[in-house]
Parts: sequence; structure tokens; C-alpha cells
Amino acid sequence: MPSLRDYRDRIASVKSTKKITSAMKMVAASKLKKAQDQAESSQPYAKAMSEMMARVAANIQLGPNSSKLLIGTGNDQTHLIIAVSSDRGLCGGFNAYVTKKTLSLIEKLEGEGKTVKLLCIGRKVRDALAREHKDKIIRSFTGLGGRTKISFGEAQDISDYLLEEYSKGTYDVCSLAYNEFVSVLTQRPQASQLIPFKLPQVSNDNADQKAGPQALYSFEPNEEEILDELLPRNISIQIYRALLDSAAGEQAARMTAMDAATRNAGEKIDDLTLQYNRARQAYITKELIEIISGAEAL
Repeated sequence: MPSLRDYRDRIASVKSTKKITSAMKMVAASKLKKAQDQAESSQPYAKAMSEMMARVAANIQLGPNSSKLLIGTGNDQTHLIIAVSSDRGLCGGFNAYVTKKTLSLIEKLEGEGKTVKLLCIGRKVRDALAREHKDKIIRSFTGLGGRTKISFGEAQDISDYLLEEYSKGTYDVCSLAYNEFVSVLTQRPQASQLIPFKLPQVSNDNADQKAGPQALYSFEPNEEEILDELLPRNISIQIYRALLDSAAGEQAARMTAMDAATRNAGEKIDDLTLQYNRARQAYITKELIEIISGAEAL
């Protein structure tokens, strides 16, 4: 049975841990607001960009001279997966979600006989994937997680690297795996194809709506020139959105995890205090029995 000193040491240790988790919760909450505003403001723009590109692409005739970012290389053997996570832990299952999503993509593609390569954004997903797929990682970017503001230039740097490798023939298809920021309590793992640009599927409801009168668009300059400008920019915007969603999701997950840890620490302190009081009472009772027994012996 632990001594009274052992109980006191454990209570002091848990109280110290509770102070740390409480402080981390407050820091994450303060960072979350800025990160959430950035993420939510980027989502409509990224969605509108994809819709606009789909509208422009629907008005052109695809051919051998079309942009490879739209028609592809003519092959889909080599797939590059971009996995986005945080650089730090203590944020619940946030990093595990995107790692699991990436691993499932790798398993699916390799099951189809494809060659898989990885580009990691964030130290956590890089370390997790390196355990089994270190040879597949062609590059990693770190230092973007845990910050309240991410610049578009940082997403542009990643996009420039992707386009350079694509022009070299390093890969044929590129997909992006990240945690989409839905709310403070929900971060949903997503996987979307970046290269070549994938036209959205038209549902039956949308097809019925398109049967009626439609707005006419005139493009200046022509659609091919517009796409040549928009396709590389769309890659940067989608990566930027993923970085912002990941940053906001990280802070939300950390705040939630630290809140749960703080509450668990409080419950543990109450439990240890109860055990300490019981042990102390038993110790006092034992001493009284010894004193009384000694007095009766005299």
C-alpha cells in the first residue's frame, strides 16, 4: 500500500500536470480564433475557384495540345500523395486521422499496382509515415503547424515544387490528404485530386436544373489561355486552403484534448485525495489502537 508521502507526491504531480494542460487549453483557444477566421474565409474562395475552372473547362475541346494539368500525362502509374498534418502533438487524434487516411490511400493504390510517392507537410505525419514508407517520401515541409497566420507565399512555394516535379515526370497524378475544418469539435479527413484537375461530377438534381435556361458566359481571352493561368493558381489555392484548415483544426483539436485532459486531471486529484484521506485515517486509527493497546498492557 502506498505511503502518505507517495499520495502527496502523486497529487502534487497531477496538480502540476493540470496547470500545464489548462494553460495549453487557453493558448490553443486564443490561437483558434485567428486560425478559424482564416480557414473559414478561404473556403468559399477555394470552392468558387474550383467551380469557375469547371465552368471554363466545360467550354473547351480537350486535345493533345491542352494543358497537362487538365488532361494529365496520358498515364496514371505514379501517384503522389501530399499529406498535411501538424508539427506538434497533444492534439488528440488530429494527426492520426490524416495518417490513417494516407495509409488507406497507399494501400488502395498499391493494391491496384500503382507506384506511390509521398510529400509530407508537417513533422507528425512525416514521422508516422516514415516508419513503414520512408523510401516513398520525396520531400517534407515543416514549420507551418501551430502558427496563427500562414502566408499564401508558403503555399506558393509548395505549389512551385509540385509543378516543377510534374514537368520532370516525377509523378502522373497528385492527391491531397488533410483534415478539413468543419467546426471546433469536428475535423474531417479529406482526400482530393489536385493534378490533373478533376472535373466535378454532375448530380441528377444539377442535371435537371441545367435543363432550363442557362446564363451565357463570354471569355476574354479564350478559355485555353484562361485555364493555363488558372490551373497553377488553383493548385496553390487548394494547398493554401488545406494548410489553413489544418492549422485551425490543430488548434481546435488541441483545445478539446487539453480541456478533456484538464477535467481528467481534476477527477484524478479528487480520487487521489480520497485515497489519501482514507490512508491517513487508517494510519491514525492504527496509531490509536497501538497507544490504547500499550496503555492496557501497563
